[in-house]
Amino acid sequence: MGRYLVRRGLISIVTLIAISMIVYSILYLAPGDPLGGLATNPNVSPEVREQIRDSWGLNDPLYIQYFKWAKSYFFEFDWGQSLTSRVPVKDYVLDRVGVTLAIVGTAYVIGVLIAIPVGVISALKQYSLFDNIATTFAFIGFSIPTFFSGLLLILLFSVQLDWLPFVYDSTKTGFWPRIEQSIMLITVLALFGSAQLTRFVRASMLETLNQDYVRTARAKGLREQWVVFRHIMRNAMIPVITIIAIQLPAVVGGAVITEQIFRIPGIGRALIDGIQSKDVPVVMAITFGVSVLVVLFNVLADILYALLDPRIKYT
Repeated sequence: MGRYLVRRGLISIVTLIAISMIVYSILYLAPGDPLGGLATNPNVSPEVREQIRDSWGLNDPLYIQYFKWAKSYFFEFDWGQSLTSRVPVKDYVLDRVGVTLAIVGTAYVIGVLIAIPVGVISALKQYSLFDNIATTFAFIGFSIPTFFSGLLLILLFSVQLDWLPFVYDSTKTGFWPRIEQSIMLITVLALFGSAQLTRFVRASMLETLNQDYVRTARAKGLREQWVVFRHIMRNAMIPVITIIAIQLPAVVGGAVITEQIFRIPGIGRALIDGIQSKDVPVVMAITFGVSVLVVLFNVLADILYALLDPRIKYT
């Protein structure tokens, strides 16, 4: 295991460096100008704009800009300053992480709590009425994109019934006002996530149900509940747990499109705003941060898989 972790660590470092280079190059070559708003300001002359560009290093070649960012990010632990809002990127991003974790994280937990029991029962009662209904809803929930289901909920509960606000107001205080304006977004993300995971849990359970050790356990006269929880679920949940671990970085990354629809001031919306304004420090902080989490949780999933399944050995 030690050699494997060292090897995976070195591969992860090389992977992250390559990701940072590719993302930074794409942002550098993308159309747009972070100083585009000054072009319509009559009080700012072209000469002043060029001086600002020089002072911010925007006229430097790609490799110089990248190495400046890499030095600041990796060695000085400074994420830089936002080119549009002129605030430290670390403060700008971390202020939005809490909102994303509260909403997207809650939706993810609810989705997992729904998917596991539904998937297990659906597999144990294969081709029953419950299985047919659960499978149908899982396919529907997986097929409908979140931006479409979000718009449907807005039209129904906000426009027609006027029950729930559809624009998130971060200035509201109190438990119920915050819950009230998050219900629709949490519902959309939870249903979509549970639909995805339900199908995977059901498939894993069905594969485990036909294993020889399950038939042997039943032939020994063990109680069905013991067979299900001790033998079937214990082995069927191993790949499910690894899938959950791999998907966790998406919680921090936020729901990019859905946050835009509901005007949630989270990481996803900050990413879209940064791309539109070509705010490279903000976009790099978010994308590279999520990349680090993806690589880290992939390694964690491999370790978890080996701990849960003694047949897996890493050398």
